[in-house]
Amino acid sequence: MRRLTSLSVSLGLLSGCATVNPGPAFIDVQKGVAARTGQRTEWARDAAHQTPIGQAVKQLLQDELTVDRAVGMALLNNPSLQATFEEIGLSQADLAQASRIENPTFTGFVRYAEHLSGANYELSLVQNVFDILVQPIRKNVAATALEQTKLRVASEVLSLAAEVKEAFVTLQARQQLVTRLRLVMDVTETAATFARRQREAGTIDDLALENQLALHRQSKVDVALAEAEVRSDRERLNRLLGLWGADTTWRIASRLPDLPEQEIPMKGLESLAVAQRQDLQAARWGVDLVGRALALKRNTRFFPVGINVGINTEKDVVGERVTGPELSLQLPIFDTGAASIARLEAEHRRAQRQLEALAVNARSEVRETRDSMLAARDRATYYGQVLLPQRVRILDLTIRQYNAMFKGAYDLLLAKQAHVEAERAHVEAQRDYWIARARLERALGGALAADGPRGAKNETGAAAPVSSPVAEKEQ
Repeated sequence: MRRLTSLSVSLGLLSGCATVNPGPAFIDVQKGVAARTGQRTEWARDAAHQTPIGQAVKQLLQDELTVDRAVGMALLNNPSLQATFEEIGLSQADLAQASRIENPTFTGFVRYAEHLSGANYELSLVQNVFDILVQPIRKNVAATALEQTKLRVASEVLSLAAEVKEAFVTLQARQQLVTRLRLVMDVTETAATFARRQREAGTIDDLALENQLALHRQSKVDVALAEAEVRSDRERLNRLLGLWGADTTWRIASRLPDLPEQEIPMKGLESLAVAQRQDLQAARWGVDLVGRALALKRNTRFFPVGINVGINTEKDVVGERVTGPELSLQLPIFDTGAASIARLEAEHRRAQRQLEALAVNARSEVRETRDSMLAARDRATYYGQVLLPQRVRILDLTIRQYNAMFKGAYDLLLAKQAHVEAERAHVEAQRDYWIARARLERALGGALAADGPRGAKNETGAAAPVSSPVAEKEQ
């Protein structure tokens, strides 16, 4: 009995238990995020981590928010992202559990004879040997699941960064549009005032006056709607940044940034996305994970699920003791694992098809967002270099002819209104460009630097699985 106890302790020490600390796994995620976004993220697992995060957020709120500062704040403070980080803790705990072998089972019986004094004692200590045999494979499967989780979490971080950028530029554009709409409202107000005077003088009829008043009132409605949309856009950004209360009084730049002078290289973007997108890498690990589970089940389908080996000792009522080995097997007679294997085979095929679909979608997303970005750039450039200067010239010529009494006040007001509308369209084109650029970054799996996409290899600290030919084919 003592020898078996010592053997069980030795097996526990030799099982190579993994730590439950998810810190090292999260460091891999941090490195991957930093390489792809240039930003840092933190996991507020306890008060010791929460305090510096809160201080960093307060520091970021002291100055006017830029898009990069907003992304940095979201990666530190977004509650949903913090909840996603807990998936790393769950997978790390699963790995630690898979690294441990089952505890030995102790059984004891005491039976009393009906006509004799004394008692019959029986004790046994058994260990599941099958669990010990498959423990290295089980640990390997759990380690693969952890790698998949790290990639999936990192992909969620990149999605949040892209969403923050989109929300930020949407708010900036909306603020600029409100400014333009207020100018339109001022122009229509002037036109309405002038129309009233003309009606009093009898130079226009009631229909012309009502048309001018309707234009002015519609412009007031447009301003009110745009201001409500600004408030809604601010709240969307507040949610993404994890802000509430007094922290929601932040300020951002009043206008969108200018478009970059040169566009990033467009060659090879699809292949880059397939190679570096972390959701694709996670899907590859998913195929590998199910493949390992399937191989384990196939290789052990005819093994007894429970192979309990131990020692049994019994002392009868007359004091005689018998001791010997004990063996119990769960024989795979009625359930040979065929159903479980069929299920795993279906899951493996599904994972492969999902990987293929994800790769096809990734390529399509790159093409779509790239084309949208370039189209918005062309539109914004055309407005900025052609239409807006033309509207400025028309307005200037109209002012000159108005001063020379060749044009009336309505002509001047219409020219001013057309100029403001051209400015509005220019702002919308700039907004569409920056939104498409943020979506292209997400489609590529990394932020866009001045000289091209931020590239990164597999930053999780483990080699990408190569067990699936689908992963190789899609590259």
